Amino acid sequence: MVKYLAPSFTGGSRFTWGLSFRWDYRVQKMKHTTIDSLRKFEGKEVTLAGWLYQSRASGKIQFLIVRDGTGLCQCVVEQGKVPDELFDQLKHLGQESSLTVTGTIRADQRSVGGCELVLSDAQIICPAEGYPITRKPHGVDFLLKNRHLHLRSQRQWCIGKIRHTVVDAIRRFFNDNGFTLIDTPIFTTIIGEDQQTLFEVDYFGRPLHLTQTGQLYLESAAMSFGKVYCFGPTFRAEKSKTRRHLTEFWMVEPEVAFIDLDGLLELAENLVAFIAAAVLQQNRSQFETLSADIAALERIKPPFYRLTYTQAVEILTGPKTRDFLAQQLKDLQNQKQQLENKIAALEEEQKGQIKQWKRDKNAAELIELNSELDEVHTRIENNPKHAQLASEFQWGKDLGGSDETIISQMHDKPIFVTQYPTQAKAFYMKTDRGNEKVVLNFDLLAPAGFGEIIGGSVREDDYDRLVARIKAQGLNVETYNWYLDLRKYGSVPHGGFGLGVERTIAWLTGEKHIRQCIAFPRMMDKIYI
Repeated sequence: MVKYLAPSFTGGSRFTWGLSFRWDYRVQKMKHTTIDSLRKFEGKEVTLAGWLYQSRASGKIQFLIVRDGTGLCQCVVEQGKVPDELFDQLKHLGQESSLTVTGTIRADQRSVGGCELVLSDAQIICPAEGYPITRKPHGVDFLLKNRHLHLRSQRQWCIGKIRHTVVDAIRRFFNDNGFTLIDTPIFTTIIGEDQQTLFEVDYFGRPLHLTQTGQLYLESAAMSFGKVYCFGPTFRAEKSKTRRHLTEFWMVEPEVAFIDLDGLLELAENLVAFIAAAVLQQNRSQFETLSADIAALERIKPPFYRLTYTQAVEILTGPKTRDFLAQQLKDLQNQKQQLENKIAALEEEQKGQIKQWKRDKNAAELIELNSELDEVHTRIENNPKHAQLASEFQWGKDLGGSDETIISQMHDKPIFVTQYPTQAKAFYMKTDRGNEKVVLNFDLLAPAGFGEIIGGSVREDDYDRLVARIKAQGLNVETYNWYLDLRKYGSVPHGGFGLGVERTIAWLTGEKHIRQCIAFPRMMDKIYI
């Protein structure tokens, strides 16, 4: 059995610590303290540099929420403790104005971050007026058009910090387990997945495509290095507007020589468990801000559930799915009623005489509740459709999004589905020599309805069989001559998989749409900046 290391999160390499030391030195030279380190400075005077996130006044006291990229800090400004001119400037300072604030740190568990700064001085660097993204309701299109500013919101900041940890954990997992990073091409002449989802580009008068996967190139590298991976953007010209699809997304793909299907499952299982452990340790406060299901993430430990494709089909077409969806429909209808009651109560409260901060808070909550209600409406509407599709599912088809959703909603940890029909899968997947009707592949489905986050397989290592599969799928054998060479000169059993970064982050954070899980999303019908 292959064992994969789980590097410690408590230390760092000399390279990492070297960077940290230089940055700390620079910060000290600038005489700025970061918000994430304020607990160490209780009772001491510090200076923060950042942006005004929110502010409110209460008589002779102002409360400024300042962000600096590492967190939020409440700054208390008392009239008489600072010059009157500065007090007035701060009172009228616009959201997202840049400034430095100086004051003494004191503990206060009621404040964001558990401490606050009692301000003694401030310097306004660049005042901002009319910042377009306020605490009032904004639609999806508006926020996407203003993505360059929306990134400053707390939700996007939290997701961005979690994404950083996910990417770092992926690299650390593979680097610390003997894998070599291989940078594979973005421009490619070969088809790795569905021919219908290729982006064609003019390459000096010659048609090429944006890569769907680095896998085929990695297979050649695996014959040199043994264990390799690539990590970068991939592209799919898929005409889909679902919450699970982007036209440009990031994927990590390992490829290993001398490995079987069981070894691939273990590798994928350990990678996902490692990522979950990393974000739980380093981003717990961000998960709390996002109201993510931390208890569910704590269950992400091996072993994961395992089903064959045939077993999955039996579940979909049997009474278990019928009963599950019937109960789910009842639960959704109850949830709908509760949400409608909450919305009605808040809307009634908005008609009354309430303070502006409360009105703004209610408005923000109404946005969330109405968004949740829309999601529930959609699920209620789709429930009978999904039930019918499941009951009519025929062995031999690939699992669709609704099928994956049903299977994953039935489990509280990720689920491996293995050995799909040969006719439904790519030419490079190795057939099961004991049952030629299926291939030695797997999908890993994230629980709670998030569906596929990993797809992988053992690769066909027999030259003649691979040629036959390429021809059977109507592809040009000559285009794959270099790929076929790998089966002529020292072929070995090998395999790998691809993990979609945005889908994984959506699952970890509980985001409904993966457009929130990348800074600048590319979608079929929306591309603004």
